[in-house]
Amino acid sequence: MRKLLYLASTAALIACGSSKETTGIEPDASVDYAEKFAKSITAKDLGKHLFVYASDEFEGRDTGEPGQKKAVNYLKDFYKSQGIASPLGGDDYFQEVPSEYLSNNRRGRSLKDSENVVAYIKGTEKPDEIVVISAHLDHEGVKNGEIYNGADDDGSGTVAILEIAEAFKKAVEAGRGPKRSILFLHVTGEEKGLLGSKYYTENPIFPLKNTVTDLNIDMIGRVDDRHKGNPNYVYLIGSDKLSTELHNISEAINTKYTKIDLDYKYNDENDPNRFYYRSDHYNFAKHNIPIIFYFNGTHADYHQPSDTPDKINYQLLENRTRLVFHTAWEVANRDKRIVADKAK
Repeated sequence: MRKLLYLASTAALIACGSSKETTGIEPDASVDYAEKFAKSITAKDLGKHLFVYASDEFEGRDTGEPGQKKAVNYLKDFYKSQGIASPLGGDDYFQEVPSEYLSNNRRGRSLKDSENVVAYIKGTEKPDEIVVISAHLDHEGVKNGEIYNGADDDGSGTVAILEIAEAFKKAVEAGRGPKRSILFLHVTGEEKGLLGSKYYTENPIFPLKNTVTDLNIDMIGRVDDRHKGNPNYVYLIGSDKLSTELHNISEAINTKYTKIDLDYKYNDENDPNRFYYRSDHYNFAKHNIPIIFYFNGTHADYHQPSDTPDKINYQLLENRTRLVFHTAWEVANRDKRIVADKAK
């Protein structure tokens, strides 16, 4: 009964909006600001980004290789064009990840210098508290003369962050910027063993104790075989493992705004796939930072050269991206920081 009452109160808080908490500005009660800015996230814009980001020109974005360098510059140019700052200051959007670090943590061949891409929006009231939205920027590169474009893995998560960042920037421009700071974190070396996120959590730009949550997006543009008859779904992994509050917020947000079937199949502790341990959120979870991992499951094109942008379902990608935005908006704008009540 206590959980039901908590869910009801969480849903009620979200339903009536948190815009006064967000800015201290008396809100127009007739406007749902979260919904207003979420509408700027569109299938059309996601597609425009992804047909570039997962094109042959980027050569599969292999860690440290020329195609990956093109990819990070594409991300940097986007943030500069939007007037979204780097937390590193000035024109520096790259957290350098040296080859020594990558190679020492990688079994097999040595890797070249690479970089995480970082951009952020400073919070209006609690700027030292950080909401991280992450996705990996790399993929498999070129193998046997074939380009592995990685449109779903993880081009879909990468372009989702770009659209989320743009939506938050529009909020700032309208005087409705988030109460807490938002870090847009594109990590390298995920395919080599979660190395870019490992490097970030070992060399954080903002103290990990100030990091409220990591919302990690890794493959949200396709439909797996299990959901052929119900494509309006997304797998959520880890939302309840460290914070009951984060899980309940996620559920309530989805009910209000996006109405996606939230599938927790891979959240099972006994999941043989062990997906909870296989994407970048896990390096945050190891530090007792609450996380959610958004995932559409694997498909026939997973880690194949056939993972191309023409196969993405852009309407699904739009709605799933909006779910992440709405969740980030709520966590960033709540009066109190969410609690990691299950920290290990």
